[in-house]
Amino acid sequence: MNIEELHCDWRKDIEPYQNPDVKKSTWQLINTVVPFFAIWAAAYFSLSLSVWLTVALTIPAAGFLIRIFIIFHDCCHHSFFKSHLANEIVGILTGLLAFFPYHQWKYEHNVHHAGNGNLNRRGIGDIMTLTVQEYQARSKFGKLLYRLYRNPVVMFGLGPIFLVLLQYRANRKGAGRKERLNTYLTDAALMAFVAVLCFLLGWRQFLLIEGLILYLSGIAGIWLFYVQHQFEDSYFEKAENWDYVSAALRGSSFYKLPKVLQWLTGNIGFHHIHHLGPRIPNYHLQSLYERNAYLQTVPTVGLLSSLRALRYRLWDEDTKQFMSFRSALFLKSKQHM
Repeated sequence: MNIEELHCDWRKDIEPYQNPDVKKSTWQLINTVVPFFAIWAAAYFSLSLSVWLTVALTIPAAGFLIRIFIIFHDCCHHSFFKSHLANEIVGILTGLLAFFPYHQWKYEHNVHHAGNGNLNRRGIGDIMTLTVQEYQARSKFGKLLYRLYRNPVVMFGLGPIFLVLLQYRANRKGAGRKERLNTYLTDAALMAFVAVLCFLLGWRQFLLIEGLILYLSGIAGIWLFYVQHQFEDSYFEKAENWDYVSAALRGSSFYKLPKVLQWLTGNIGFHHIHHLGPRIPNYHLQSLYERNAYLQTVPTVGLLSSLRALRYRLWDEDTKQFMSFRSALFLKSKQHM
């Protein structure tokens, strides 16, 4: 499917939706950040009643942290406010709540958008994905490392810990001065924040609540990013055949979620539209979807059907499909027959 064959004025269609509404943005900040802090406080005070009640309260708090992350994400695209400065300030502050440095994450995410589905531009801001041929060419140790990386226990169990404690606590190679400074200041602010709250609230109490919230939201965040690009008939092409619009509409799914989850995840399920127009604020995505039929004919993934994505490990350039390690092994044995 190529959108040019369906509707040649897609840029004209998305243009009106790329204008942020300061009232909607401000209200979204209020109805996201205020409940997050309220639930966090409730979780702390509930410790005197039951630790299990505290644990239960970290679940909705993690949901609101995901919504905070979506605001952070929109600010990184400069789509949440018209003002560049407002996006930077809110982006840096919401990034602190999510434990991400604004400029480093923005750079990596923009690289991801520029090359989503491009086999020649993998490795920055995305889920590492090998083709069947690349996997088969690896050594036994190389295959083992990739299998470990793609193992759900490692990706979703250890992934959030790695992101929070390691990956974004250091600068990437080649980072500019502004980006490096932002990462250093983010780390310093987070260390001060953690130290003060551990002193005031007790380190066990703080780490239990904040640790669980970060961990649960991290699992959900990695899953959202994973499932919206890892589905059977996705889109991957080499640079000479790669197309931006096809990558958006075929390589990014529409993740159809229940209304509550759609709200908590800031409409990020309309991921194909987000990739088509990253400057569209999250609160405009559904309206654009409902008003344009060609945006409704994209790969759709439901809550239950999305679990099939756990089987997908490798991209087969011949069949243009994801496959499991077992299927790749069968394919290799078949080729040698």
